[in-house]
Amino acid sequence: MSVEAWTTLFVILSFIGYTYIGWRSRVRDSKGFFIADQGIPAIANGAATAADWMSAASFISMAGLISTLGYDGSIYLMGWTGGFVLLALLLAPYLRKFGKYTVPDFVGDRYYSNVARLVAVVAAIFISLTYVAGQMRGVGIVFSRFLQVDVETGVIIGMVIVGFFAVLGGMKGITWTQVAQYSVLIVAYLIPAFAIAWILTDNPIPQLAFTFSDIVPKLNQIQVDLGFSEYTQPFANKSMLDVLFITIALMVGTAGLPHVIVRFYTVPNPRAARYSAGWALLFIALLYTTAPSIASFARYNLIDSLHNKTIEEVQQLDWATKWKNTELLKYEDKNGNGRLELTPDEETSEVTIDRDIIVLSTPEVAQLSPLVIALVAAGGLAAALSTASGLLLVISSSIAHDVYYRLYNPQASEAQRVMVGRIMVGFAIAVAGYFGMYPPGFVAQVVAFAFGLAAASFFPVILLGIFDKRTNREGAISGMIVGLTFTAFYIIGVKFYNMPTWFFDISPEGIGTVGMILNFIVTLVVSRLTPPPPLEIQEMVDMLRSPEDAPPALGDIGEEQLD
Repeated sequence: MSVEAWTTLFVILSFIGYTYIGWRSRVRDSKGFFIADQGIPAIANGAATAADWMSAASFISMAGLISTLGYDGSIYLMGWTGGFVLLALLLAPYLRKFGKYTVPDFVGDRYYSNVARLVAVVAAIFISLTYVAGQMRGVGIVFSRFLQVDVETGVIIGMVIVGFFAVLGGMKGITWTQVAQYSVLIVAYLIPAFAIAWILTDNPIPQLAFTFSDIVPKLNQIQVDLGFSEYTQPFANKSMLDVLFITIALMVGTAGLPHVIVRFYTVPNPRAARYSAGWALLFIALLYTTAPSIASFARYNLIDSLHNKTIEEVQQLDWATKWKNTELLKYEDKNGNGRLELTPDEETSEVTIDRDIIVLSTPEVAQLSPLVIALVAAGGLAAALSTASGLLLVISSSIAHDVYYRLYNPQASEAQRVMVGRIMVGFAIAVAGYFGMYPPGFVAQVVAFAFGLAAASFFPVILLGIFDKRTNREGAISGMIVGLTFTAFYIIGVKFYNMPTWFFDISPEGIGTVGMILNFIVTLVVSRLTPPPPLEIQEMVDMLRSPEDAPPALGDIGEEQLD
């Protein structure tokens, strides 16, 4: 069977499985739709959280970034894993103990303010739409190569599929689907890693092959010979300050991502939230400790397969021809010497490789079995669709629960709330699909923007909401607006309007750190200059940090106490 035939088979089988799980897990009440009845076991929630978090950026694009940036690409490894530790230790158990449905729910009740709730809703939607654009882009790339359709058509196919089980099963259906998707994506990532490690180094353990073989010294020398900096040379592509700021933005952005935080509302109690965070970190580590080896193997094999080869030799490579058809791989003999040359200068380099195809093409370049190649495609789809479904539900719940039910129609029935939620999923899919077709960057870069926005908006007000009972609604509202506005202005200005990186040459991926700092400063200062929160709110904050699993001292805030 051909690669395309195997891919079609795997995709059909996996999607039948996902759809069946979504159908079996369908719900009719709002608690099941938004937080899965708070009945997900810790280990299952850990797997679902890992799948929710390890998006197309992790599976498809992260190793591609490391492969291209070398040492500097490690910011994504350090930032995303370090951020999950922050989330597990500082936020997850306390938010589960609070016992609400969404992050805007926490913000609105903790800061006794409908204005704060509305600002949080805007931030959650903004972050989620930015993030989901990267996932839909990843789906389009996979379908583009393996079904031989254009990227736009691939995005539309993905929209239909993810929409089905998101609309039908809500959080309950999404959770159990994500457990299955994690199983697919981790197997798909590890099998080619083991195989390529064995081929290149005679050591089947990728982490050991990367660390103790001579593959990295060889790659360093090849890079230097071609005019690049050494693969392991630090700060070759980014300044030390930018590396630091991007890493921090990714860390605190991870801890503030609404679609990850909401996963901890689905377990029975705070103890289960802690355990599920531990399981998730273990499941995530399986992929993240493998990514550097995949990146170096891919870089080595791509250079070996394409550099200094004739056009005729490259055209005989089936994978090169098919990736060229997607326009994500380009090669042209610009200087007419009969050989393709890979150089650091994009203007003169005769080979252009989109970073988002490096992982997907790696098993093909290494001439692995068509079955393995197809499995990687199915894994990439699982990674993108699992995160996309979680993000779509955040957008849905932000509007259906936090705006429609909490602000507009508090008397809405269960059926009305679920129906609005499903309608909002459909709307969000349409918007996400558009940005998936016309993204503002490659997958991991788009996702990094979302992390920066989360860092600048949610992390400070959630952290202070748990650990500083003096923080009030005026401070929280001011801090979120300042942090989100500054970060969004900088990212949009630099990416779309050619604005210079005027803040110490910090890139758009790292500016969320500055937005977070501004948020903290504004929130703390304004809170100290305005009246403290009501006594019952301060008691609720104390109760959140108590070791017992008792519910908070304060239930739903009465409408008369909200501004």
